[in-house]
Amino acid sequence: MVSIQTRWRLPRALLALWLSTLLAAHAQSQSQPADAPRADPLDAKAKVPELRYESPLASFRRLDNTTPVPWRDANDLVTRIGGWRVYTREAHQPAPEAQPSHKH
Repeated sequence: MVSIQTRWRLPRALLALWLSTLLAAHAQSQSQPADAPRADPLDAKAKVPELRYESPLASFRRLDNTTPVPWRDANDLVTRIGGWRVYTREAHQPAPEAQPSHKH
């Protein structure tokens, strides 16, 4: 008997391969205009578009003032605030726009 995990490995792998191919094709189509001539892949001197890379950490926000608190104090604070329902409501609200800091 085949386990459920084994049964779903191949479809998951095929889906991941298909999605990665789709995303790569989309990225390539976005990097070149539709009417741009394509470079000959066999010509080593052919001009190709410049490679662009954007780090996934570019939008990283560091948490400031992350002083650990005892877990009992953290639980009491959550209870005073209103419990997990308040956090759920906050999670569904749009993020506030970052205000530019003016340092002189």
